[in-house]
Amino acid sequence: MNKLCAAVILGVGPERGLGATLAKYFAAKGLHVYIAGRSEDKLKLIANKLVNNGGKVTAIIADATQEHDMRHLFNVIKDSGSMLQIAVYNVDSNIPAPILETEAETFTKLWQQNCMGAFLFAKEAINLMQPNHQGSLIFTGATASLRAKPPFTAFASAKAALRSLAQGLAREFSADGIHVVHAIIDGVIDGDRAAQQFPQYYKEKGKDGLLQLNAIAETYWSIHCQHPSAWTYEFDLRPFKEPF
Repeated sequence: MNKLCAAVILGVGPERGLGATLAKYFAAKGLHVYIAGRSEDKLKLIANKLVNNGGKVTAIIADATQEHDMRHLFNVIKDSGSMLQIAVYNVDSNIPAPILETEAETFTKLWQQNCMGAFLFAKEAINLMQPNHQGSLIFTGATASLRAKPPFTAFASAKAALRSLAQGLAREFSADGIHVVHAIIDGVIDGDRAAQQFPQYYKEKGKDGLLQLNAIAETYWSIHCQHPSAWTYEFDLRPFKEPF
């Protein structure tokens, strides 16, 4: 009997967000999608949407920084008998502040959410993927993964650490058939988060200056489908109008 193939996405928030869009895209490809995040209301909304569209979905409340939450998340997948094909760490916590106004607690929190949580998530995902010698582990990075710019220095230090984590995992587990990828989202995503947090900046960018959610999801899927002889370990996505 063939096992049901599954995907897990940690960091599913608003309906017009990357986590929810990835869930919808993967479900349309026939995967049982496990969505996780801290907001029960948001998870229920996305889960209901997916089920109404014929998708298979399981919603699990989980905090990326809590080891027992990560263990529980992946135990649910393991106990279902599903074969984990794709695991996406999509947590993107950001608190802008000049460095002299950044408290140690804030700096630590950003590192925990953007990097330590990824470490906990990756350990559990790899443990499920290793016996099958296959699987894609994708980390959503940002422009800040490559360069720090005030008032986002603390955030950038955490995202740079995430990039180093992804590089180390790729070098350690590629031989096991696990495709580890770091995705640099170099620009503003056309979703609810940017529209609500930076309304004027979002408006000024215009449609051609924003990354479209479905286009990002399509790229994630194409990366997952790559042949092992030509794997991508890092890629960057930006609108054609975005300078770099």
